[in-house]
Amino acid sequence: MKQIKVLVSSCACNQKFASLVEAVVKNNQIDATVEKVDDIMEVMQYNVMSLPALVIDGQVVARGQKNEKELLEILK
Repeated sequence: MKQIKVLVSSCACNQKFASLVEAVVKNNQIDATVEKVDDIMEVMQYNVMSLPALVIDGQVVARGQKNEKELLEILK
C-alpha cells in the first residue's frame, strides 16, 4: 500500500488539490492511504519551495497544481 502525503497551505486552491488527490485514489481504486499535511514544520522537512506538493512513500514526486489525468499517471 502506498503512503501518499499531500503537502498544502491553508489557501483554497491547495485544499481543493488535496480533495482531488483523495478523489483520484478512491475513484481509481488505488491501494493507498492519503494524508493531508498542512503543518509548516512537517512540510519543511521535505524541502519543497512551492505548494502543493505530492509525496509518495517518502519521496517528493510532484510540485504545483496537477489535473486529474496528471495525478492518475503519477499515482498509478
